[in-house]
Amino acid sequence: MIGDLRAETVRIEGANGDEIEAYLALPADDGPRGSVVVIHHLPGYDAATKEITRKFAALGFAAICPNLYSREAPGADPDDAAAVARANGGVPDERFVGDAAGAVTYLRGLPDSNGKVGTIGYCSGGRQSFLAALSIDVDAAVDCYGAFVVGTPPDGFPLRVGPLVDRTPELRAPLLGMFGNDDKYPSPEHVDELEKALTEAGKTFEFHRYDGAGHAFFATDRPSYRPEAAVDGWQKIAAFFRTHLGE
Repeated sequence: MIGDLRAETVRIEGANGDEIEAYLALPADDGPRGSVVVIHHLPGYDAATKEITRKFAALGFAAICPNLYSREAPGADPDDAAAVARANGGVPDERFVGDAAGAVTYLRGLPDSNGKVGTIGYCSGGRQSFLAALSIDVDAAVDCYGAFVVGTPPDGFPLRVGPLVDRTPELRAPLLGMFGNDDKYPSPEHVDELEKALTEAGKTFEFHRYDGAGHAFFATDRPSYRPEAAVDGWQKIAAFFRTHLGE
Protein backbone atom coordinates (compact mmCIF):
# COMPACT_ATOMS: atom_id res chain seq x y z
CA MET A 1 0.00 0.00 0.00
CA ILE A 2 1.19 3.50 -0.84
CA GLY A 3 0.13 6.04 1.78
CA ASP A 4 0.57 9.58 3.01
CA LEU A 5 3.81 10.68 4.61
CA ARG A 6 5.56 13.53 6.37
CA ALA A 7 9.20 14.53 6.00
CA GLU A 8 11.61 16.91 7.72
CA THR A 9 15.26 17.69 8.31
CA VAL A 10 16.56 16.46 11.68
CA ARG A 11 19.85 16.31 13.54
CA ILE A 12 21.30 12.99 14.67
CA GLU A 13 24.45 11.89 16.47
CA GLY A 14 27.05 10.50 14.10
CA ALA A 15 30.63 9.27 14.39
CA ASN A 16 32.66 10.60 17.32
CA GLY A 17 29.54 12.18 18.79
CA ASP A 18 29.31 14.74 15.97
CA GLU A 19 25.88 16.18 15.26
CA ILE A 20 25.02 15.75 11.58
CA GLU A 21 22.09 16.63 9.38
CA ALA A 22 19.68 13.95 8.16
CA TYR A 23 16.45 13.79 6.17
CA LEU A 24 13.65 11.85 7.86
CA ALA A 25 10.48 10.61 6.16
CA LEU A 26 7.68 8.84 8.03
CA PRO A 27 4.35 7.30 7.06
CA ALA A 28 1.45 9.40 8.31
CA ASP A 29 -0.22 6.44 10.02
CA ASP A 30 0.90 4.93 13.32
CA GLY A 31 3.28 1.93 13.54
CA PRO A 32 4.80 -0.39 14.56
CA ARG A 33 6.99 -0.47 11.49
CA GLY A 34 10.41 -1.35 10.15
CA SER A 35 12.91 1.32 9.15
CA VAL A 36 15.43 1.98 6.38
CA VAL A 37 18.69 3.94 6.32
CA VAL A 38 19.08 5.41 2.82
CA ILE A 39 22.75 5.98 1.95
CA HIS A 40 23.24 8.65 -0.68
CA HIS A 41 25.44 8.27 -3.75
CA LEU A 42 28.69 10.14 -4.41
CA PRO A 43 26.83 13.20 -5.83
CA GLY A 44 25.58 13.61 -2.30
CA TYR A 45 22.59 14.42 -0.18
CA ASP A 46 20.53 15.65 -3.08
CA ALA A 47 16.91 15.98 -4.19
CA ALA A 48 16.93 12.59 -5.90
CA THR A 49 18.08 10.80 -2.73
CA LYS A 50 15.50 12.63 -0.62
CA GLU A 51 12.84 11.49 -3.10
CA ILE A 52 13.98 7.90 -2.57
CA THR A 53 13.75 8.42 1.19
CA ARG A 54 10.17 9.66 0.84
CA LYS A 55 9.32 6.68 -1.35
CA PHE A 56 10.23 4.29 1.44
CA ALA A 57 7.93 6.22 3.78
CA ALA A 58 5.15 5.97 1.20
CA LEU A 59 5.77 2.20 1.17
CA GLY A 60 5.19 2.09 4.93
CA PHE A 61 8.71 2.28 6.36
CA ALA A 62 10.34 4.96 8.48
CA ALA A 63 13.34 6.18 6.45
CA ILE A 64 16.30 8.41 7.11
CA CYS A 65 19.12 9.66 4.91
CA PRO A 66 22.13 10.99 6.84
CA ASN A 67 24.12 13.74 5.14
CA LEU A 68 27.53 12.08 5.01
CA TYR A 69 29.05 15.39 3.87
CA SER A 70 27.78 17.40 6.86
CA ARG A 71 31.30 18.06 8.13
CA GLU A 72 32.97 18.91 4.82
CA ALA A 73 30.40 21.45 3.69
CA PRO A 74 27.66 22.14 6.24
CA GLY A 75 24.66 23.79 4.62
CA ALA A 76 26.26 23.75 1.16
CA ASP A 77 24.55 23.00 -2.13
CA PRO A 78 24.76 19.22 -2.81
CA ASP A 79 27.00 19.72 -5.86
CA ASP A 80 29.44 21.87 -3.89
CA ALA A 81 29.49 19.47 -0.96
CA ALA A 82 30.07 16.52 -3.31
CA ALA A 83 32.99 18.36 -4.95
CA VAL A 84 34.65 18.76 -1.56
CA ALA A 85 34.03 15.08 -0.73
CA ARG A 86 35.46 13.96 -4.08
CA ALA A 87 38.57 16.05 -3.50
CA ASN A 88 39.00 14.22 -0.19
CA GLY A 89 38.58 10.79 -1.80
CA GLY A 90 35.12 10.19 -0.36
CA VAL A 91 33.98 9.50 3.19
CA PRO A 92 36.40 7.47 5.37
CA ASP A 93 34.97 4.03 6.11
CA GLU A 94 35.32 4.34 9.90
CA ARG A 95 33.47 7.66 9.94
CA PHE A 96 30.73 6.31 7.69
CA VAL A 97 30.17 3.36 10.02
CA GLY A 98 29.78 5.75 12.96
CA ASP A 99 27.28 7.90 11.05
CA ALA A 100 25.31 4.87 9.88
CA ALA A 101 25.24 3.46 13.41
CA GLY A 102 23.86 6.80 14.60
CA ALA A 103 21.12 6.66 11.97
CA VAL A 104 20.22 3.10 12.99
CA THR A 105 20.05 4.13 16.66
CA TYR A 106 17.85 7.11 15.78
CA LEU A 107 15.40 4.92 13.84
CA ARG A 108 15.20 2.29 16.56
CA GLY A 109 14.44 5.07 19.03
CA LEU A 110 11.35 6.27 17.16
CA PRO A 111 8.08 5.59 19.01
CA ASP A 112 6.62 3.42 16.22
CA SER A 113 9.77 1.38 15.52
CA ASN A 114 9.46 -2.40 15.57
CA GLY A 115 13.21 -2.55 16.17
CA LYS A 116 14.12 -3.79 12.70
CA VAL A 117 16.31 -1.61 10.47
CA GLY A 118 17.72 -2.17 7.00
CA THR A 119 20.17 -0.23 4.85
CA ILE A 120 20.17 0.60 1.15
CA GLY A 121 22.68 2.49 -0.93
CA TYR A 122 23.39 3.38 -4.53
CA CYS A 123 26.81 3.56 -6.25
CA SER A 124 29.31 4.46 -3.49
CA GLY A 125 26.36 4.10 -1.13
CA GLY A 126 25.89 0.51 -2.30
CA ARG A 127 29.38 -0.30 -1.10
CA GLN A 128 28.63 1.53 2.14
CA SER A 129 25.41 -0.45 2.62
CA PHE A 130 27.48 -3.63 2.37
CA LEU A 131 30.00 -2.11 4.81
CA ALA A 132 27.20 -1.26 7.25
CA ALA A 133 26.01 -4.88 7.18
CA LEU A 134 29.56 -6.00 8.02
CA SER A 135 29.90 -3.56 10.90
CA ILE A 136 26.51 -2.82 12.48
CA ASP A 137 23.69 -5.03 13.74
CA VAL A 138 21.11 -4.45 11.01
CA ASP A 139 18.37 -6.76 9.80
CA ALA A 140 18.74 -6.44 6.02
CA ALA A 141 20.94 -4.68 3.47
CA VAL A 142 20.52 -3.72 -0.18
CA ASP A 143 23.49 -3.01 -2.46
CA CYS A 144 22.46 -1.18 -5.63
CA TYR A 145 25.45 -1.43 -7.98
CA GLY A 146 27.95 -0.69 -5.23
CA ALA A 147 31.35 0.01 -6.74
CA PHE A 148 34.49 -1.48 -5.16
CA VAL A 149 33.01 -4.04 -2.83
CA VAL A 150 35.21 -6.03 -5.18
CA GLY A 151 38.28 -4.46 -6.80
CA THR A 152 39.94 -1.09 -6.30
CA PRO A 153 39.35 2.28 -7.97
CA PRO A 154 41.50 3.06 -11.01
CA ASP A 155 44.00 5.93 -10.97
CA GLY A 156 42.26 9.28 -10.97
CA PHE A 157 38.96 7.92 -9.68
CA PRO A 158 37.34 10.24 -7.09
CA LEU A 159 36.99 7.47 -4.48
CA ARG A 160 39.96 6.25 -2.46
CA VAL A 161 38.64 3.09 -0.88
CA GLY A 162 39.63 -0.55 -0.61
CA PRO A 163 37.68 -3.72 -1.42
CA LEU A 164 35.45 -5.38 1.16
CA VAL A 165 34.94 -8.82 -0.38
CA ASP A 166 37.50 -10.47 1.92
CA ARG A 167 35.31 -9.48 4.87
CA THR A 168 32.26 -11.31 3.50
CA PRO A 169 32.24 -13.86 6.38
CA GLU A 170 31.50 -10.92 8.72
CA LEU A 171 28.19 -10.10 6.99
CA ARG A 172 25.48 -9.82 9.67
CA ALA A 173 22.30 -9.56 7.59
CA PRO A 174 20.58 -10.91 4.47
CA LEU A 175 21.77 -9.07 1.37
CA LEU A 176 19.94 -8.05 -1.80
CA GLY A 177 22.10 -7.01 -4.76
CA MET A 178 20.87 -5.11 -7.82
CA PHE A 179 23.24 -4.86 -10.78
CA GLY A 180 23.34 -3.81 -14.43
CA ASN A 181 25.12 -6.13 -16.82
CA ASP A 182 26.51 -3.14 -18.77
CA ASP A 183 28.16 -1.65 -15.67
CA LYS A 184 31.95 -1.40 -15.27
CA TYR A 185 32.09 -0.66 -11.55
CA PRO A 186 30.92 -3.19 -10.54
CA SER A 187 31.38 -5.27 -13.66
CA PRO A 188 29.62 -8.62 -14.12
CA GLU A 189 32.93 -10.25 -13.16
CA HIS A 190 33.00 -8.27 -9.91
CA VAL A 191 29.45 -9.40 -9.17
CA ASP A 192 30.45 -13.01 -9.90
CA GLU A 193 33.31 -12.73 -7.42
CA LEU A 194 31.07 -11.33 -4.70
CA GLU A 195 28.44 -13.99 -5.37
CA LYS A 196 31.09 -16.70 -5.01
CA ALA A 197 32.34 -15.23 -1.73
CA LEU A 198 28.82 -15.03 -0.30
CA THR A 199 28.06 -18.60 -1.33
CA GLU A 200 31.29 -19.91 0.17
CA ALA A 201 30.59 -18.04 3.42
CA GLY A 202 27.09 -19.53 3.62
CA LYS A 203 25.38 -16.13 3.65
CA THR A 204 21.75 -15.42 2.82
CA PHE A 205 21.62 -13.31 -0.33
CA GLU A 206 19.68 -12.62 -3.50
CA PHE A 207 21.17 -11.04 -6.64
CA HIS A 208 19.36 -9.63 -9.64
CA ARG A 209 21.14 -8.62 -12.85
CA TYR A 210 19.61 -6.61 -15.67
CA ASP A 211 20.55 -6.76 -19.34
CA GLY A 212 20.66 -3.42 -21.12
CA ALA A 213 21.27 -1.57 -17.85
CA GLY A 214 24.48 0.03 -16.68
CA HIS A 215 25.44 2.06 -13.63
CA ALA A 216 22.76 4.20 -11.97
CA PHE A 217 19.82 2.58 -13.75
CA PHE A 218 17.54 3.62 -10.85
CA ALA A 219 18.39 7.32 -11.35
CA THR A 220 15.29 8.91 -12.89
CA ASP A 221 17.13 12.21 -13.47
CA ARG A 222 19.95 10.70 -15.57
CA PRO A 223 20.31 9.28 -19.08
CA SER A 224 21.34 6.00 -17.41
CA TYR A 225 17.76 5.46 -16.17
CA ARG A 226 16.24 2.19 -17.35
CA PRO A 227 12.53 2.12 -16.47
CA GLU A 228 11.93 -1.61 -16.82
CA ALA A 229 14.90 -2.53 -14.65
CA ALA A 230 14.11 0.17 -12.11
CA VAL A 231 10.43 -0.76 -11.76
CA ASP A 232 11.27 -4.43 -11.33
CA GLY A 233 14.08 -3.53 -8.95
CA TRP A 234 11.80 -1.41 -6.75
CA GLN A 235 9.31 -4.27 -6.52
CA LYS A 236 12.06 -6.63 -5.39
CA ILE A 237 13.46 -4.12 -2.89
CA ALA A 238 10.03 -3.54 -1.33
CA ALA A 239 9.39 -7.28 -1.08
CA PHE A 240 12.83 -7.91 0.45
CA PHE A 241 12.38 -5.26 3.13
CA ARG A 242 8.84 -6.39 3.91
CA THR A 243 10.15 -9.91 4.43
CA HIS A 244 13.03 -8.92 6.69
CA LEU A 245 11.77 -5.73 8.34
CA GLY A 246 8.01 -6.19 8.39
CA GLU A 247 5.63 -3.51 7.13
